[in-house]
Amino acid sequence: MSLRIIYGRAGSGKSRFCIEDIKRNKTKYPDKTLILMVPEQFTLEAERNLVKALGASGIGEAEVMSFKGLARRVLDEVGGAAKTHVNSAGKAMIIYSILEKERVNFKAFGRAAGQRGFIDRISSMLSEFKRYNVNPDLLDDTKELVGDRFLKDKLEDLSLIYKRYEEMVHARYMDTDDDLTILAKRMDRSKKLINAEIWIDEFSGFTPQEYEIIKKLLKLCSRVNVCLCTDCLIDEEKIQDMDVFSPTKYASSRLLEIAQEMKVQIDKPVKMEGEVPVRFSKNRAMAHLEKNFFSYPYTVYKDETKSIGIMAAANPYSEVEAVANEIIYLCRDKGLRYKDMAVVTKDLDSYEKLVRVIFTQFDIPFFIDKKRAVADHPLAMLVISAIGVIQKNFTYESIFRYLKTGLAGVDREDVDLLENYVLANGIRGSQWYNQQQWEYRLNHSFGDEEPTMKEREIIDRVNAVRQNIIEPLIRLKEELKKAKSARQMCLCLYEFLCQIGIPGRIEELIVKYTQRGELEIAEEYKQIWDVITQVMDQVVEISGNEEMSLDDFYNLLNIGFAQYDMGIIPHSSDQLLVGSVDRWRSHEIHSLFILGVNDGVFPAAARDEGMLSDGDREILKSLGLELALDTKTKAFQEQYLLYTTLTKAGKYLRLSYPVADHEGKALRPSYVINRLKKIFPKMVVESKVLGEEDAINLIGPPLPSFNYLVGILRNLVKDDKDTELWKEVYLWFMNNHQWKDKLMNVAQGLSYSNEEKPLGKEKVGKLYGNVHYSSVSRLERFASCPFSYYVQYGLKAKERKVMKLEAPDIGSFLHLVVSRFSEELESQGIKWKDVDEAWCQEQISKIVDEIIESSHQLPFKRSKRYGYLKDRLKKVVTRSIWIIAEQVKRSGFQPIAYEVAFGQEDGLPAITLDIPGGQQVILTGRIDRIDILETDKGTYVRIIDYKSGSKDFKLSDIYNGIELQLITYLSAIWEKGLKSKKGTIMPAGILYFKLDDPILRIDGNTSDEDVYKKLMKEMKMKGLILADKDVIMQMDKTIEGDSLIIPASIRKDGSLGSRSSAATMEQFEKLKSHVRQTLIKLSSEMFSGNISISPYKRKKFISCQYCPYSAICRFEGETNKFRVVGDMKDEDVWRLLERGESDKGGENVG
Repeated sequence: MSLRIIYGRAGSGKSRFCIEDIKRNKTKYPDKTLILMVPEQFTLEAERNLVKALGASGIGEAEVMSFKGLARRVLDEVGGAAKTHVNSAGKAMIIYSILEKERVNFKAFGRAAGQRGFIDRISSMLSEFKRYNVNPDLLDDTKELVGDRFLKDKLEDLSLIYKRYEEMVHARYMDTDDDLTILAKRMDRSKKLINAEIWIDEFSGFTPQEYEIIKKLLKLCSRVNVCLCTDCLIDEEKIQDMDVFSPTKYASSRLLEIAQEMKVQIDKPVKMEGEVPVRFSKNRAMAHLEKNFFSYPYTVYKDETKSIGIMAAANPYSEVEAVANEIIYLCRDKGLRYKDMAVVTKDLDSYEKLVRVIFTQFDIPFFIDKKRAVADHPLAMLVISAIGVIQKNFTYESIFRYLKTGLAGVDREDVDLLENYVLANGIRGSQWYNQQQWEYRLNHSFGDEEPTMKEREIIDRVNAVRQNIIEPLIRLKEELKKAKSARQMCLCLYEFLCQIGIPGRIEELIVKYTQRGELEIAEEYKQIWDVITQVMDQVVEISGNEEMSLDDFYNLLNIGFAQYDMGIIPHSSDQLLVGSVDRWRSHEIHSLFILGVNDGVFPAAARDEGMLSDGDREILKSLGLELALDTKTKAFQEQYLLYTTLTKAGKYLRLSYPVADHEGKALRPSYVINRLKKIFPKMVVESKVLGEEDAINLIGPPLPSFNYLVGILRNLVKDDKDTELWKEVYLWFMNNHQWKDKLMNVAQGLSYSNEEKPLGKEKVGKLYGNVHYSSVSRLERFASCPFSYYVQYGLKAKERKVMKLEAPDIGSFLHLVVSRFSEELESQGIKWKDVDEAWCQEQISKIVDEIIESSHQLPFKRSKRYGYLKDRLKKVVTRSIWIIAEQVKRSGFQPIAYEVAFGQEDGLPAITLDIPGGQQVILTGRIDRIDILETDKGTYVRIIDYKSGSKDFKLSDIYNGIELQLITYLSAIWEKGLKSKKGTIMPAGILYFKLDDPILRIDGNTSDEDVYKKLMKEMKMKGLILADKDVIMQMDKTIEGDSLIIPASIRKDGSLGSRSSAATMEQFEKLKSHVRQTLIKLSSEMFSGNISISPYKRKKFISCQYCPYSAICRFEGETNKFRVVGDMKDEDVWRLLERGESDKGGENVG
């Protein structure tokens, strides 16, 4: 029985010595038990090394195991492992249960107990207690000695949780964290360990639990060999924390102390000596690095070296790309195998996706040494979301999270169709599972049109998909409602998964991914079903027949999945290893690439002190309670990690760092970079920040070479030194049938600019025909931007509809209410001047309620918010109609028609435009209100347009083709007349009226009359009227100065005021002619195939502001330009029209 310490610096051959020693012992003592103990993550690699040394039978002759593996082996032999083990998932579930029951009793953790991640912190704390042999009684005893009140409260809460946890676990289960404690108690009975020889390798230190195991091994075994990476063995009091080898020196000191306590023989330590470590025997630079990086003072390496390199990159993407190029170079030109290299980083989470994408492009076979989180797997998401659907009563988010896992047995196309339908109609809750067929329309409106045949087919298909989805979910809902215990709930869930065919679907996916060569994904699917059932088993084990709510069941499943990770082993012997600096363990490698060597990243800055702060740990340590390292000690351990990482490669080391992150924020290099530059002033230092690279180094596998070629072709000039080389690359791709088409497409794209060429005549004919039905508002859209018109009315692209009332919907609703009210007036023979306010309010409320009742798809009944909106709209319409009535009472003009349609049998004739190219455009539309004044001269007509939003009238907008609607409607009536009126028709004006219930600012002394005037002024119509005093006086019979109804003012001498927005009959004629020419011009451009991306800009407003197609046009400031539309004064517009320059109106929109 003896202890032997084998020590030496990195690369000195300690592990090799162990393997050879095992080989010698196996030859000398063939029946002796030989065990090599290594950390859990290194067992696979250690077994490989052992088999290589001992031959094919080596693994049977000597064993490789971790401390946990030793516990399993011994407890299987001597007993003690009969109880069911509670793994990390079960442990988290128990802690959740304790926190729910004891939260009211907590002194320090009352608020924190419900926060996300708190369970993990408690779990880690309990594991730490167990690793350091701290039991609840010791915690209680120490608590009484603590003076700090907050620390005392924390310890009291932790003690309470710890006690409850131990009570729950030890009653029926066995905590995996207790395995080593139980092993220490029972290993005396093991016959296998008696006179065995143990080698412990690759550890930098041990926990108290592990020291207890070593203590027992020293008592039972013939010899315990411990390998430690250090330069010397010294007493504990002489160890300096700043020493890079301080963790291993503390470990050696403790081991020697234990051996002395047990009176075990201490064999002479084996020092792996040699001027140059074995690993670096053929590489002086790497040996110099190992010896001097942590030496103070250090010796400068004066020779040039290519063994160590530093590379600065513009960002993480270019960094990984440069590393991939280097790996290809080493394989292609230096004859290395992928297995001879490794890529590591301290921040694997950030680099993982980049590595997967870029290394795949470079055809580099790689294995990422990282466990996969079960919670992110589609099947775990399906399980959680299925329960979430029931728990949250079929919300949109929960049910489509369930469907989009891709495992619910529903085609993606059907899921998309269903999602569009559900969003458009706001379906949720009981609407999903009631027995009625869905009859909601695809396009909700205020009308009652019958659905088309195509729409009917889509609705039927949606109902069929819904039925397929909902049947198993309804059954799950009903069964979970009956289930009272965790056991019954898990049984319901298991039967549900079997019912929707999950086991069979998993088998199909395993075959599919295996055939496609995606072996890692196939391996994940092989493991996931077992993990799901294990989580449910843990729920049953922990809660069993206890009564449980659906919320608790949902939370337990979430907690369980969060604790599981899936470990994947490499599927090929020749793969590049990609891992985290913290946990990677590898065989002897030739070349090592370290990514992300930035300040605060590698070495890492200690940030989170954990549940117990550094100060807390210092206090507890002074009271004799030893726990894990504080952040200061962890920082010193980080130095040791840095040392072991830098010295892992035998021949080549390359460190790289980005100077900026993905968002362009500057990053600083780690101090490691500067120190290397000082020690190796002549080493290779590269910068990829500016993208400068020798062309020959960029040529490698086809895909990245193709990408480089694409980037270079645009900027390649004839006298470039690399022109001939890239020409050869170009010809290679052109002569390769797999790449030829891609290259030709790219070559065409090099001259691409975001400008849409006009459509050909054939396409225009298919889109618009020879006779095209349109409207004035559509042509206004064309004037606004031809491309927007093309997408909306040519391609008929539509936005995804979502059930909500937006500004256009509210506008349509208000129009409909006003129209219905106007029809009610006519049907009852009531004139506007006779409208009573109370009757008006009653009728509007009735009309609004009738519209809502008849339009089931409107969301007014869905929430209190929409209920409030309904009441608000009633007030708006009531106020607006009352103002309209007041305006009519003051006017000689009388409304004679509402919602008058152009181009319908019972309306006005359509407006026909004959285009010079022989085509015809027929314009249809609808006028909100027509008012007339009959005189001896003829009938004056004015057009009123209701607006739900603010609308300013600008004459320059008409001139520029942006606002053409009202003047076009007025012109049509002016030319063609009204059916009910004979004689001369003359224009009186075009006016906008805003439907509103404005908020007025008044003080307490304002009279009712002044309030009334202020309200009338606030809701005054805007637009353009005939500059005729008599007509204006008829529009507002009460006008005195500025009108409260129309945009006009009368001076005391009877002339029109300067603030009037008016035009003479001649000006109206010119405006009518100009607008017709503008409409013809816009239509001609449409038929010419103009689809240019040409939005307009007026001051701060741009026409793209409310355009839903900006993501399609991808307007670019460099290629595309706005058409600047200036605000002209009215007199300037009239002057242009007077000159006959109407051909410039609606200026070229191309």
